[in-house]
Amino acid sequence: MSIPAGARKHVVQGQPVWVIGEEREILRDAYHTFLNLPWSAALGLIAIAFFAFNLAFAVVYVEIGGIAGADDSFADALSFSVQTMATIGYGVMHPESNPANGAMIVESMFGIIFTALATGLVFAKFSRPTTRVRYSKNVVITTHDRKPMLMFRIGNRRSNLIVEAQLHVVVLLTTVTAEGETFYKAHDLKLVRDRQVGMTRGWTVMHEIDSSSPLFGLDSYAMKKRELEIYIALTGIDNVTMQSVHSVHQYSDDNVMHGYRLADTLSPLPDGKFLVDLRNFDEVVPDSIARDSVRA
Repeated sequence: MSIPAGARKHVVQGQPVWVIGEEREILRDAYHTFLNLPWSAALGLIAIAFFAFNLAFAVVYVEIGGIAGADDSFADALSFSVQTMATIGYGVMHPESNPANGAMIVESMFGIIFTALATGLVFAKFSRPTTRVRYSKNVVITTHDRKPMLMFRIGNRRSNLIVEAQLHVVVLLTTVTAEGETFYKAHDLKLVRDRQVGMTRGWTVMHEIDSSSPLFGLDSYAMKKRELEIYIALTGIDNVTMQSVHSVHQYSDDNVMHGYRLADTLSPLPDGKFLVDLRNFDEVVPDSIARDSVRA
């Protein structure tokens, strides 16, 4: 099927998705778009807007004239516009005609509004709570405590605590309905532990693959055939900013490794203390107990 004309491209969890019939309200979405921009693009956008507005007012000053201390060049008009909008006011150039005074008043009012908006946007972006949560590269299916387990690792990459960290894990599998239609069905995974009082460097998340699990009886081939996807949502409270934070991650069937376990990151030291080796965060090692099949 070809992509219809007018379709918009979106990226969802790293995958391109084309959407048609979408109603967009540019002004209402502009705020969220700005907050999602990287800092370099956001600051560059403000700088470009500031320069563009000054260019427009410089054209006005060139056309109407009346700027004392200027030689009627575009460079002087642009300099006067920047001084006016930025409220610098060196005093060398100043308006001396009614049209120039009128344009200066309009630009001053516009400059105040632009500065207020730019300041608010930068503050909103700077103060927005974010997380630096790390997810292991792969999910493993192994045997733990003589039970088949799906396991992956997450960790807080900052030195703060994520208080009352909660996990919600959903697995998507294709299924065929009674009408013979292909349907992507979401299943909530029951975790051995879905909450931590204070999340720090590491948390090994486990789901027991028993008879009630949607993954029961699925080997690696069956998971690929049913286009398995795992979605993780983490929520909690940053103990520094005291604001709610969240993180979302996705695994595909290519990230699921059967017959492997996560390498240990915690090792005891001779003095009774422990060493956390984050170099092993993504490492997996073969498991001689686990098998490719997870049938009970």
